[in-house]
Amino acid sequence: QVQLVESGGGLVQAGGSLRLSCAFSGIISGINRMGWYRQAPGKQRDLVAAVFSAGRINYADSVKGRFTISRDNAKNTVYLQMNSLKPEDTAVYYCNADSVLSGTPFTSWGRGTQVTVSS
Repeated sequence: QVQLVESGGGLVQAGGSLRLSCAFSGIISGINRMGWYRQAPGKQRDLVAAVFSAGRINYADSVKGRFTISRDNAKNTVYLQMNSLKPEDTAVYYCNADSVLSGTPFTSWGRGTQVTVSS
């Protein structure tokens, strides 16, 4: 399957920027989508952004124009560039990969990285 390791979280003031990284390894040939999700305390885990193997990208409405997802296949890394951060962006951010191996779908998750935005 696929292993995912996030990094880059931290504490930042409102209006600041952070870049999250997700290093992926394992059986990566079957990955057809990679994404970033976030979960704030007491809330469900929601999609922030996703990039498909064919190149299509989706963003949550709340982050459009502020966040950018990108994938570097040479480095086996997916990034989430977060600009103009707001306190409501505070959450644990998780990297996700959807893949298909021998016709069986798999979903992999990283352990998450904390992002805290102070007002």
